[in-house]
Amino acid sequence: MSLLQDAAGPVLEHAARPEGDASIFVSLHRWLIPEAFADQVPTWFVALGGIGIGLGLLIGLISVTVMFCVWLERKVSGHIQCRTGPMYAGGWHGWAQSIADGVKLLTKEDTVPKDADRTMFWIAPAIVLASIFGALAAMPISYDWWFGRMDLGVFAILALSSTTTIGVVMAGWASNSKWSLYGAMREAAQVVAYEIPLGLSLLAPLFALGTFSLGEASALQSGWFGMKWAIFTNPFLLPAFLIYAIAALAETKRAPFDLPEAESELVAGFMTEYSGIRWSFFFFEEYAAMLLMSIVGAFFWFGGFESPVTGALRSAGVEESSLLFGFVCFGTVMLKGLFGIFLMMWLRWTLPRVRIDQVMTMGYKYLTPLALVCVLGAACWEALVHALFS
Repeated sequence: MSLLQDAAGPVLEHAARPEGDASIFVSLHRWLIPEAFADQVPTWFVALGGIGIGLGLLIGLISVTVMFCVWLERKVSGHIQCRTGPMYAGGWHGWAQSIADGVKLLTKEDTVPKDADRTMFWIAPAIVLASIFGALAAMPISYDWWFGRMDLGVFAILALSSTTTIGVVMAGWASNSKWSLYGAMREAAQVVAYEIPLGLSLLAPLFALGTFSLGEASALQSGWFGMKWAIFTNPFLLPAFLIYAIAALAETKRAPFDLPEAESELVAGFMTEYSGIRWSFFFFEEYAAMLLMSIVGAFFWFGGFESPVTGALRSAGVEESSLLFGFVCFGTVMLKGLFGIFLMMWLRWTLPRVRIDQVMTMGYKYLTPLALVCVLGAACWEALVHALFS
């Protein structure tokens, strides 16, 4: 019996995924090979080809999303400050401004400080980027499509996303600059302080749903015509989500917790000595991490793939394995993720930066104890509901 069934008992039929389902890495490549030649193609070739196609799709999807988010940040900040933001590059509201910036960064000189540790200086942005792509690979696209199917999906995401700190610390140390080193040390201290409430706040919906898998968590919230979201079923999940949102801001180095960069104090923090495409890798990771944290929050609090649209499709008899249902699932979770990113941008251009001692105090003294209370309350609530209605 699956973890989903052990933890939650009987659920809707679509919650159980067949064991033979294939990931995008394998499925797309099988489509490209005619069935008549399938036996003649080596297994390793199919695996490597599928992985290559899947990675290409993942990188392309995240790259387009990041470029859109950069454009959106400029428009949001502009309107908050009574400006229009980009208006000319590409035509309609400057939609091509991010593309122009990418071309500019690709052609800029890649400088390395004279006394820097060149090897670590070059590797640091690659570690940051590889970590966030590894974490994003655990994100399902629909119930039948994913990049890397993981029963411990949220565990893998937290483990891989936290390794971006290694790249940041390497960048600060290798730059041989006091501003870079200060920023790196702030990042290390901030992540240590906020990884704890971030993980603890996620335990609350894990108790309520009984699974680490993002896809299974979404399937468990499919009742009430697609609106049986976890946040509506347990009173302790709302404060847990607020703690998660605050910790996610600190984890992604977003204002008001952007102390590792802090332009008014540290020039550009750990990125001070970087230029060109390597500099852009750090910003790429930041926006990708915002998307990742928003999507994880959507899966464990706000239904994941589920919405009234998916409820209507099921009522109309549309199969979950159909292409239409898959596109709706993907569009639903992406819209929820982009809305989370919009809220992060709104907060950045609204709230002032807090001091580093205030950041540490909030993480250790307030968020961690409150997260523990939410976990205990969510567990007791689930035990009470189970005792009353089982």
